[in-house]
Amino acid sequence: MKRKCPSIELTGPDLEEPLLTTPSFRSVEGAYLELLRLATEEHEHRIAARGNNAREVIGVGFRLPDPRQRLPYLAQRKANPIFQFAEALWYLAGRRDLEMIAYYAPSMRSSSSDGVHLGGSAYGHTLFTPASGDTASPFERVLDLLRMETDSKRGYLPVFSASELAVPDNPDVACLAGLHLLPRGGRLHMVCNMRANDLDCGLLSDVFSFTVIQEYAAIQLGLELGTYTHFIGSAHVNDCNSDRVKRVLAEGDSRSTPLRFPFPAMPPSTTGATIAQVLEHEEVLRTNQTRYDTEDVQGLGLEPYWQQVVLLFEVYRQIQHDKAEQVSPDVLGALLPGLRWLLGHRWPACASFVNGDAL
Repeated sequence: MKRKCPSIELTGPDLEEPLLTTPSFRSVEGAYLELLRLATEEHEHRIAARGNNAREVIGVGFRLPDPRQRLPYLAQRKANPIFQFAEALWYLAGRRDLEMIAYYAPSMRSSSSDGVHLGGSAYGHTLFTPASGDTASPFERVLDLLRMETDSKRGYLPVFSASELAVPDNPDVACLAGLHLLPRGGRLHMVCNMRANDLDCGLLSDVFSFTVIQEYAAIQLGLELGTYTHFIGSAHVNDCNSDRVKRVLAEGDSRSTPLRFPFPAMPPSTTGATIAQVLEHEEVLRTNQTRYDTEDVQGLGLEPYWQQVVLLFEVYRQIQHDKAEQVSPDVLGALLPGLRWLLGHRWPACASFVNGDAL
C-alpha cells in the first residue's frame, strides 16, 4: 500500500508546496519499497553518471522510530544478513582492508585503487581510526563531547572529504557525508546524510550498518536507542536493476501485511573488546581454520546476540569452503527465525529452513 507523507500546511506568498515532515516507517522494508516506487514511477531526472543509466529523485528522507527493524523480509530482494553483519563489524573495527570484506562481497574489489584497501567507502576507517597526529578517533571524540554536553548539537561525524575530489578518476568516493549523534531525553537519535544512495543495492546495507553503529554508540553512552533518520541527496535506481525492482515492488504490493520477525537488542555489555572477539572468530571461519557447531559457539563466552553473528559466519564458511549442498541443520536451527527466513530465500543450501515464525 502506498504511504502518503505527512505534511504541515502553511500559507504565504513564497510557499509553492506544503512543507513536508520526514515520513516514518515501522521498518526499513517499508521505506525501501516506498523509495523504489518513488524513483521508478515518479522520478524527477534521468541520469547517466559514470555510465550508469538511472532514474533519480533529489532530496528525500525517512525515519525509523525503531532502528532495530533494519532487515527487509522480501523473497525477491534476497537480502544477505551475513554480509550486512560483516560490513557493520568491519566498520566498527575501523578497517579498510579488502581481505575481509571482499570475501563477503567480491564486487567491492572493483572500487579499490590498489587492490588491497578501499578508500572513501571504508567509512569505519574514517570514523574509528585516529587522524594523523591524534590519539583518539573521531567517534571517541564525539562520545567524549556528548558525555560532557548531554544535549549537544555538535556531535557530527563527517565522512565525505573534499580531498577525495582532488584524486583523478577516484573509483571510491564516499557516499556517506556524515552521521549526526543527538542525545535527547535519555535516548540517542541519529541523522544520516548521504550525498547519494543506490536505492536497490546500497540503501539496505547502509541503513543496517549505520543503525548498528548508532546502537553501539548508545550503549557506550549509557542511553536508550532513539530514532534513526536518513537523508539522501541523489536517490536513484540503476536501469540494470529495473527487473529486480519490478519483482520486489510486485511482491510488496501483493502482501496485505508485511512479514515481521523479532530481533534482540545489542547487549549492554558490548564494547570494542566484544567487537574484536567476534572478529577473531570471523577470521578463523573465513580462512577455514576451524568449524563450529552450536555447542562450540555456545562455549565461546559471547552473549547470545553475538553468538547469532558467529553462527552466520559458520553458515557462510560451509557455503564457501565446504561447498555444502545442505548447511548443517544444527547450525541453521540455532539461528533466529528471521535470519533463517532470509538465508533460506538466498541460498539453496539453506532452503530447508526457509520458514520462520513471523509476528
